[in-house]
Amino acid sequence: MGVVNRTLDMVREDDSHESTRNVNRRDFVKAAGATGTAVGLAGCIGGGGGGSSPTSTTGGDTGTVTGPTTIQLAADDNFKGKQQGINDLLHENGVSDDISIEILGGSFVSSGRQSKYKNILNAGQTKPTIFMMDNGWTIPFIVRDQIANLSQELSSDVVSTVKEDYVDTMVATASMDGDLYGIPLFADFPTMQYRKDLLREAGYSDSDFDTWATESMTWQKFSNVVADAKEAHPDMTGYNFQGAAYIGLSCCDFVEFMSSWGGSYFGEFDNLFGPVGDRPITVDEQPVVDAINMVRHFIYGENPGGKFGDYAGNISPEAVVQYKEESSRKPFANGNVLFHRNWPYSIKISGAEDAFGTDLGAMPIPYGVEASSSDYGPEIGGIPSALGGWHLTLNPNAPADKKAAGREVLSALTNKNVQMGLFELGGWTPPVPSRINSSRAQDLDLIGRYVDTLAVASKNAVPRPVTRVWPQEAQQINKEVNAAFKRDKSASKAVSDLKAALEQIEESV
Repeated sequence: MGVVNRTLDMVREDDSHESTRNVNRRDFVKAAGATGTAVGLAGCIGGGGGGSSPTSTTGGDTGTVTGPTTIQLAADDNFKGKQQGINDLLHENGVSDDISIEILGGSFVSSGRQSKYKNILNAGQTKPTIFMMDNGWTIPFIVRDQIANLSQELSSDVVSTVKEDYVDTMVATASMDGDLYGIPLFADFPTMQYRKDLLREAGYSDSDFDTWATESMTWQKFSNVVADAKEAHPDMTGYNFQGAAYIGLSCCDFVEFMSSWGGSYFGEFDNLFGPVGDRPITVDEQPVVDAINMVRHFIYGENPGGKFGDYAGNISPEAVVQYKEESSRKPFANGNVLFHRNWPYSIKISGAEDAFGTDLGAMPIPYGVEASSSDYGPEIGGIPSALGGWHLTLNPNAPADKKAAGREVLSALTNKNVQMGLFELGGWTPPVPSRINSSRAQDLDLIGRYVDTLAVASKNAVPRPVTRVWPQEAQQINKEVNAAFKRDKSASKAVSDLKAALEQIEESV
């Protein structure tokens, strides 16, 4: 119930070929840059091959790799932990053996890396050659002209593959005025992860788990399932998520809570990417208030206006107001939590044989109202799935030979075998929708058990409103929402203050 056909209709591709088809989806994605103009748009999903890895360019620096060359790639610690496997995967799929990647680890919290990258590029430093950039803050780097224009650096075939085959909203967050500035490395879609073994003890069965894998349930039903599980395991925490005052709350967890009730920062989906200063600010509307009050009911058992009488309360620990990804994942991995919202990397850890193995379950994020009941449907309302994910971008200051190696690596990432290899290696979801639950993905060790759930999440992805002012707006959002979660402010007061802050930012442009 509640499944929303939100335009990224999925099909499974055969391993020997990719099906060519027309897909019903959003007609366009608008993204605002410095002038408020639309950025480059992805074409229809599907068609084409797995990509190629040519090193010829349509412009830019024409340096070549003439011997052993090591380039640095700035990423996070999870990516660094798979450095050898990533190098092997690239070499097996066409990247010269002379090229190797040294991965520089960094904080899992992306805002810290954003500041570090900004300082490096402001100073014109030549290293690292490639940056892993969050889809939520790549556009500000484009606006400041700090990263290379890949439409000039890479072959037209590679650029066309990205624009035509990849998740359109991801491409929009790496583009401007029709040009591409980042290669989507992986898409991130959240799921609700849980303990099947403990749910069985609460009276649920494998048939329930099979249904939950692809059919989202209401928050009301979910809360009562959690309460049932807590009753069977009173020493355990019921449900945790990321509720701290950081970028992950603004871009992801709160986007899910809010949109699941039909609420939005800026009204209609088409307003999410701008134009800045000329779009409605709707964050103070009742669905947003309802979302915050539901979370407070989950944490404290509050029931403002009696709206949540049929919802179980006190199912989340007060600690969620301080949790980020890792601080919320570790209690789940340690066996202290029943339900846990997180990204696919967490599935790879908790679903391992030396962890929970096949007792790890996953389901789409629950919903408050169906999309048909939302003022901003069908894109907003129904199943909520915050669009996460990362791009790889090229340092324009890198020496010619390093840039040439970087171009070869970036081009190789459009290869289907590389994308599927990364999916298996670290749970990094392919940014091409048709590959997420393909027959090949179904056969992958561990992550293959969860690809149908990820496919549902991908179909219902809601992006953050990425514009050049999003970094400032995100700070105000996470501050006010976290204050409401902590009961420092009422939900109504928090969203009223937030609207005023967003209006000030929008008017300052």
